[in-house]
Amino acid sequence: MPSVVSVQGLRKVYGSTVAVDDVSFEVLEGEIFGLIGPNGAGKTTTMECTEGLRQPDRGTIRVLSKDPAKDADELQNRIGVQLQQAHLQKRIKVWEAVDLWASLYPQTVDGDALLERLGLDTKRDAWFMTLSGGQKQRLFIALALIHDPELVFLDELTTGLDPQARRTIWSLITDIRDQGKTVLLTTHLMEEAERLCDRVAIIEHGRVIEIDTPAALVRRHCPQRSVAFSTDWDGSTDTFQTIQGLDSVQRADRTYTLAGQGDDFVTEVIQCISQQSIRVTDFRTILPTLEDVFLELTGHGIRD
Repeated sequence: MPSVVSVQGLRKVYGSTVAVDDVSFEVLEGEIFGLIGPNGAGKTTTMECTEGLRQPDRGTIRVLSKDPAKDADELQNRIGVQLQQAHLQKRIKVWEAVDLWASLYPQTVDGDALLERLGLDTKRDAWFMTLSGGQKQRLFIALALIHDPELVFLDELTTGLDPQARRTIWSLITDIRDQGKTVLLTTHLMEEAERLCDRVAIIEHGRVIEIDTPAALVRRHCPQRSVAFSTDWDGSTDTFQTIQGLDSVQRADRTYTLAGQGDDFVTEVIQCISQQSIRVTDFRTILPTLEDVFLELTGHGIRD
């Protein structure tokens, strides 16, 4: 698939602070690509350089085969941008904001239909200041999509939103991708990246430390998975030592937790339980996530 965004050797410095250092990645047509990492890792600076809002100190950036800094006029009708920090006038109405943005472009989609698709049709006459956080974010998505762009930039879209609003916006983002558009987003929420992104680049201290699909990163860096089950059986933990791929067995009261590696590990555990005729009252698998990968690669938790 062709490359829609190409970033090579990007570097950006603010005084003595190196915000982005030799960052390189490519975003393919029709995918959701995520720049993930903790706050302050350099995600937003990378995004703003890619959008043409900041001039990099070094490196090459191509967006839809154009230089975002030099070819801004050519790109403005082809890209949609939702900024991390965005505000509108308190007393501007939702429909007025959409009409204002639509007036900036030669071709636009149906604003009323867009508001309906985003669940904002009932808020058409509401002032911006009366909208909830999730409604404001959906409005900013509408403004980013009003001209039907080929490529959409979304920066920390769901930060601070409640789980219901976050999942609503996740659904909207996948809808954008399903319409054949390309999405480049930033997030420090690992669950969000794992749910949405086809591929991710993990950024830490301004550098890209890994790029791949979430599933591939989990397989490569966190191959261990665990099985926990509760039972009235009172046998020895030695019973499980014959399970192929087993790393450890722990027992806490009536709950056994077995950790191991391999695609067949969970199956091996189930077969062992069956062979020993162990009556299980609760059973669950514990699979590694993208957050486990992040912790494995960086050695510390996500910073606030």
